[in-house]
Amino acid sequence: MESWAPVPESFRSGTAPLASPWEELFGPLRAGKVDDMVVVGQLGQSLDGRVATPTGHSHYINGPSGLDHLHRLRALVDVVVVGIGTALSDDPQLTVRRVSGPQPVRVVIDPDGRLPQSARLLANDGVRRIIVTASGVRPSLPPDIEIVALPKSGGQIAPSAILVALVERGLRRILIEGGADTVSRFLTAGCLDRLHVVVAPIVLGSGRVGLTLPPIERADQALRAPMHVHRLDDEVLFDCDLSAQRVPVGRASRST
Repeated sequence: MESWAPVPESFRSGTAPLASPWEELFGPLRAGKVDDMVVVGQLGQSLDGRVATPTGHSHYINGPSGLDHLHRLRALVDVVVVGIGTALSDDPQLTVRRVSGPQPVRVVIDPDGRLPQSARLLANDGVRRIIVTASGVRPSLPPDIEIVALPKSGGQIAPSAILVALVERGLRRILIEGGADTVSRFLTAGCLDRLHVVVAPIVLGSGRVGLTLPPIERADQALRAPMHVHRLDDEVLFDCDLSAQRVPVGRASRST
């Protein structure tokens, strides 16, 4: 396997294919098919589709290879986004630590201003930190935190509105990292170009499920997307191409 170290710079600066296996894994994230954005959702789950135990424990369902894949995704995108539930329950750092690469902007969707100042992702480490809140909410956060206020629709902030706000701030490659409810909302809204699901070889038996989408009546109504499967040691990555259902948000793509 070719070294990972040069991949983040080559990914951003060149047009030549990346060395194998990186082109197969990450080449599709270079440019969008719909507009000038690329939005990828990420989930790590068990064989039986669980992302956490009934108590909410999820560290770590995925093993070293799955976690390395997540950190490589972070190193390639401009910004990583999580919902307030994940921010409160996991207190993630959202940094690139397991592999080499630049640090992404960190974003929390926090409509009601619940994120505490002690949250680790707010650490003043030179990386931009953005909190997306509902209009009229004034979170008590340090002055160096960017606040983006957006209107609620149906009690929530629309995923498309969040993407528009991010692209207006120069953030084009976006990782929707979690939690499962947030990834599900972006998928349902047609706001994902790709979905990476890393399945670990464990069975939890019960607990929180991964994707939760509107119900359908028949199996032939299920979403069927073009898919590539990759081995990550003893884990399996399902890379789903959702660009056919992605709603336009940024400038139209000039690719054919």
